[in-house]
Amino acid sequence: MYAVLFAGAGLSEAGISSLFAVWSLTAFLLEVPSGVWADRFSRRALLFVAPLLAGAGFTLWTLWPCYASFAAGFVLWGAGSALRSGALQALVHEELNRVGARHAYARLTGRAQALGTTAALVATALAGPLLAAGGDRAVGLASVAVTVLTAACALALPEPRARAAARAEAEAAASYTGLLRDALGQARHTPGAGRMVAVVSLLAGATALDEYVPLLAQATGVRPSHVPLLVLLVTAGAMAGGWLAGRGTRWAPLAPVAAAICLAAGAAGAHPAGVALVALAFGLLDWATTAADAALQERITDRTRATVTSLAGLGSEAGSLLLFGLWALGSHWSGPGPLFAVAALPLLLPALLLWRCNIFPPFRRQ
Repeated sequence: MYAVLFAGAGLSEAGISSLFAVWSLTAFLLEVPSGVWADRFSRRALLFVAPLLAGAGFTLWTLWPCYASFAAGFVLWGAGSALRSGALQALVHEELNRVGARHAYARLTGRAQALGTTAALVATALAGPLLAAGGDRAVGLASVAVTVLTAACALALPEPRARAAARAEAEAAASYTGLLRDALGQARHTPGAGRMVAVVSLLAGATALDEYVPLLAQATGVRPSHVPLLVLLVTAGAMAGGWLAGRGTRWAPLAPVAAAICLAAGAAGAHPAGVALVALAFGLLDWATTAADAALQERITDRTRATVTSLAGLGSEAGSLLLFGLWALGSHWSGPGPLFAVAALPLLLPALLLWRCNIFPPFRRQ
């Protein structure tokens, strides 16, 4: 709902896109450095700091709601997103591997994402009453409180002493550039790793479209009070994709194609009923992204896991930046519906890469 908030503050679609671009550019610049930091130092520490940076950004939005404040808040939020990216996947995969449950990675991360989406649904439902009771400031302060709680929860994550000791030794033995060079070499030379980095980048980058879902909902012509309901429908679709993660992964190469068809068909007419297809598209994207991420994690090593994962994050941020720029340009000539439909076309590329990766059983080429 941020797009609606910014629109209410008088920003045009181009102005809103510029804010999203600031967000992605910050994450883009810090994505790989933060991955190396996670591999060299403490992954848990980065996961503790990340939500606090986002909370600082929300504080700015709450106290000084203007374009400059929105931009500064997105810089802080983008930095937090970069710190979290790579570090979380690496910590989860390592700990599951340590306890002999590596196979549960896709299911666990998918359900964690679904729980996060569920929390967003609950927050959206509570935003109305909270807004009525205390205005924008009450909503902003509640958002800040949630980020502080998230940081506290991060402290409960495992940071095995053996891993911490190994990281300290690696810090002494390997330089920043050395770790980065090793990560790049692993992505290039490990069979399938490079393609999976590209697939995760493309799929995750496409999910940046969710920032424009409120604008698509508005463009359907429904009453303003019904816009949140359509946004909730799309959020529920993404949530379902997370809950189903880890199941039926043999169909992963078909998921981006199905998502592209649903996205184009559902958005092109800018009709309220079409939003259901958009919701299905986002569910397919989240499900396929989790499957691709799990396949990537199986092909890389712990020493540079966060850095390689951050390379995928770097690609997704680059895709998001391109999307935001093209949306800002296209919004001068077209509405959200046609723009969503055009944005569905690049999803055919990850489908091709997934098929050529030759890792999902029914699609293995002889």
